[in-house]
Amino acid sequence: MKIDLSITPKTLEAPLDKFWQLSGKKILAIEKNFNTQKGAPVFTINGRYTTRGWTEWTQGFQFGSSLLQFDATGEEKFLEIGRRNTVEKMAPHLTHKGVHDHGFNNLSTYGNLWRLMAEGKIPQNAWEKSFYELALKVSGAVQAMRWTPIRDGGYIYSFNGPQSLFVDTIRSCRIVMLSHALGHILQGENDEKINMMERAVKHLLATANYSVFYGEGRDAYDVSGRTAHECIFNVNDGNYRCPNAQQGFSGFTTWTRGLAWAMCGFAEELEFIQSLPNDALSGIIDRDELLKVLMKGAIATADFYIENTATDGIPYWDTGAPGLAFMGDYLKRTSEPFNDYEPVDSSAACITAQGLLRLGKILREKNDKRSDTYTQAGLTVAKTLLSEAYLSHDDNHEGLILHSVYHRPNGWDNVPEGRKIPCGESSMWGDYHARELMLYITRLIRKEPYYTFYSGLYK
Repeated sequence: MKIDLSITPKTLEAPLDKFWQLSGKKILAIEKNFNTQKGAPVFTINGRYTTRGWTEWTQGFQFGSSLLQFDATGEEKFLEIGRRNTVEKMAPHLTHKGVHDHGFNNLSTYGNLWRLMAEGKIPQNAWEKSFYELALKVSGAVQAMRWTPIRDGGYIYSFNGPQSLFVDTIRSCRIVMLSHALGHILQGENDEKINMMERAVKHLLATANYSVFYGEGRDAYDVSGRTAHECIFNVNDGNYRCPNAQQGFSGFTTWTRGLAWAMCGFAEELEFIQSLPNDALSGIIDRDELLKVLMKGAIATADFYIENTATDGIPYWDTGAPGLAFMGDYLKRTSEPFNDYEPVDSSAACITAQGLLRLGKILREKNDKRSDTYTQAGLTVAKTLLSEAYLSHDDNHEGLILHSVYHRPNGWDNVPEGRKIPCGESSMWGDYHARELMLYITRLIRKEPYYTFYSGLYK
């Protein structure tokens, strides 16, 4: 990746204005055209959003996008769309005990509404705020119930079953920690009180220790900063067995969206944990020790991304995808979404850039010289996503950010006529995280309060 050191948030102001105009049109088109009775919109095929039965993990992104649009533009119609659909359609996600996605679906909807009220962007209403808080408390507790103990801790297991730790789930730790911070208590058999903060911390440690590699000789493919999408454990004795992949090429290569989830997750959790009272982790772990582990993971994954991404900051879908061998020095060129061998994944870039910017801020506050590298890398990615190559200007295309990939091994992604690989399509998670990223930068430009998922705790 070639980092542009000249970009500032202010230089992106004009492209951001265009972004929010396009974003609003896309949201309204989906609201008009998509039938949610058939499921949640997942990705586009020939520019139209479609469902894909696996889990309904993207519905919160659909309605949460309207709330981010309202935050950025102040247009009340988007608040109405987001709030109405949250109340009418999101309740089943609060008590869904079969998934690891609570941080995605419910922080994007109930969490954004709670945050907006705390920030004074929507009118204060005690009962309404309590409704949002109750939803967050319940969701975090249900998520924390999916628990597998292992020899050195435990983790929230994926929808694959108790043996499975997904790197993605680091972002669901947010809602588990938030539920605890809001004062909620998870109770088990015989009224056993289960510490949700402890479970979230153990999950973070498991992710850092098993899902991320550090070039320390763990296996023959141990490259610092690479990630495994899935880690497999023996549930009988709690021992780690091997890396695996569901959406990546293999357990020994790096699926770049999994890498992105880790990067964004580490940065957000670092910010959250630093904001907690000094005694918040008492009896669980020394806070400095935890921060050290998370920072190690954040730096390693960020460096790996920068070193293994095209010059414009957009990654290919997996760093070990076999077709890359036919593409020459592809890391020394800008990304090529219309090549004949392997697709890029713009959604990974949307998620990653936010992680890079947050990591840069954390390090800047510590007077760490590395902060500029990560901040400018994040802005470089954002600039590319705002360019004609990736931002969808076509009114007939319901997607916002082009060239996203969902599940390459399963062959779910659309290959347009005349092409050899998936390209030209969008995803609901990619579009949502593009909006999160652009809202982050927009609020910096406007000098608004710093954008976090937990800002409501301190209002």
